[in-house]
Amino acid sequence: MADAFSSSSETVIQRVVGVAVKTSTPADELEKFYQIKKTCDFISEHQFEKVALQFPDELLVDSVAVAEEIERNTNAKSYILGDTSYGSCCVDEVAAEHVGADCIVHYGSACLSPSRRLPLLYIFEQRAVDVEKCASSFRELYPDRHSHIIILCDVNYAHAINGLLALLSPEYPNLVASEIVVEGEQCYSHGRIKRQDDDARLSEQDDGQVIYQFGRQFTLKSGLSVTDCSMFYVGQEGATLRNFMMTWNRCSFCSFDPVTAKGRVESISINRALMKRYYAIERAKDANVVGILVGTLGVADYLSIIEQLKETIKRAGKKSYMFAMGKLNVPKLANFLEIDIFVLIACPESSLLDSSEFFKPVVTPFEMEVACNRKREWSEEYVTDFRHLLPGGQSHVPLADQQDKEDETDVSLITGAVRSHNLLSSEPTEPAYGSSVVLRNQTLTVANTNSAASFLAGRSWIGLEQKLGETPVVKAVEGRRGIAIAYEEEGTLS
Repeated sequence: MADAFSSSSETVIQRVVGVAVKTSTPADELEKFYQIKKTCDFISEHQFEKVALQFPDELLVDSVAVAEEIERNTNAKSYILGDTSYGSCCVDEVAAEHVGADCIVHYGSACLSPSRRLPLLYIFEQRAVDVEKCASSFRELYPDRHSHIIILCDVNYAHAINGLLALLSPEYPNLVASEIVVEGEQCYSHGRIKRQDDDARLSEQDDGQVIYQFGRQFTLKSGLSVTDCSMFYVGQEGATLRNFMMTWNRCSFCSFDPVTAKGRVESISINRALMKRYYAIERAKDANVVGILVGTLGVADYLSIIEQLKETIKRAGKKSYMFAMGKLNVPKLANFLEIDIFVLIACPESSLLDSSEFFKPVVTPFEMEVACNRKREWSEEYVTDFRHLLPGGQSHVPLADQQDKEDETDVSLITGAVRSHNLLSSEPTEPAYGSSVVLRNQTLTVANTNSAASFLAGRSWIGLEQKLGETPVVKAVEGRRGIAIAYEEEGTLS
C-alpha cells in the first residue's frame, strides 16, 4: 500500500518520469502504417464532415501528420483526441461528441468493446513479426503434431496470422486461428456481428461451434470444447493475455513475443491469481458501503450493468454510491474513507485492476455479484466482460428473491466474525444515523443500516465546528492587499 495518499511538492519536483519516446514515422511510411487511403475512402463513402482521430499516447507524435493527410484527401475536418477520458483501448465517444464529430477513427491497441453512438473505424498498428521465428517457437512448444491448438493474437499482430497459419497448417491438422470480429452495427472495420444474429451464425456452422470472446472468433469441431484445446498467443504480455488466461483458466497457454522474438510457456499461477480475486470477494461480502466506479462511458450497456449492480447491492442489504472520476489513482479513491469496497465498471482489459496499493479493494462486477447474489456460486468460470452478466448474456444468473433467503449463519472468512444482516432493502426509509431494530420473521433482529452518513457521524473530525460562545471576540484589523504572488506590504515590514 502506498505510504501516503497525497504527494509532497518536493517529491513531485524531484520525480523522474520514464517516457518511451517514439520517433516520428517517415512521411513515405505513413500510408502503410496508418492506412490513410482506407481511412479516406471510409470518410468519403459516408460523407462525414467532422472526424475524430483517437490516438494512444505513444502515437501522438504522428497525429498531426496523419490529420493533415486526411484533410488533404477529403473534405472533412479532423479533430485529434489525445488524453482520453478513461483507457486508450476504449473508444472515447464522449470526447468525440464534444466536438460534434460524425465518426471516430481509433488507432493502436483496442479492447474491441462494442460501441453504440458513433460510426467507428479501427486502424491497428501493423507491427513487425518474424513469422519464421514465430513458427519455429511454435514447433518447439508443441512437439505433438496432433494437438488441438488455438492461435490468439494482439490486434496489432493480426496481419501476420495468415502467414503463420500457412506455415503451420500442413504440419498441424488440428490448428485453428482466431480472427478479429468486432460486435456492433457501427463498426466498419474487419468482420461485424450483431447480437441478434448469433443464432443465425451458429446454425450456419453445422460441423462445429462458433466461439466469440474479446473480439476474437473461431470455430471448433463438433464434440470439442475450449477446455480441450491449448492456446498460443502472439503478442506481448499485458491485459489482453491476462484476460484470456483468467477466462479460460483451465487451458494451457504459450506465447510468442515479437519484440524479443522468443516463445515461452506461460507459467503464471492462475490458481493463485484466482485465489487473490476470491479474497476480494470475501472483502466484498464483509462490506457495508459499496462505491460503484463508472470507468467507461462508451462501452455498450454500461448503464444496464449499473442499474443491475445497484439492485443486487440493495438486495444484499448494502448501501451503494456512484462515482464518475475518469482515470483512477490511489489519492482519488483515498478521499472516500466511508466506502468499504469499490466495484469498477470498465472494459474487460481495464476491469482487472491491481488494487494492492489502494486503501480499499477494487473488484469487478462479476466478483460483486458472487458476493451479493446467493444464486451465483464461485466456480471455475470467471467473467471479465460485464455484458455477459446482463439478462440474455451467457453468464447471467437471476437475482435471489428476498423471501428465498434462508436464515443461516454467515461467517466471514477474513475476520472470523458473524456477518451482520443489513436490511436496507426491506426498510422504506433509512434512519439518520446508527442502527435500528426491525421486525423480521416475527422475531426481533438488530440490523446495522450503515451508510456514509453514519460513518461521518462517528468520525472524530467531521468538518468546521462553530464552537459558539467559546471563541474570543477580537477587533477587526486591516488585512493584506494585493495578490498572493506579491502583496503590497511585502518587503516593507521588519
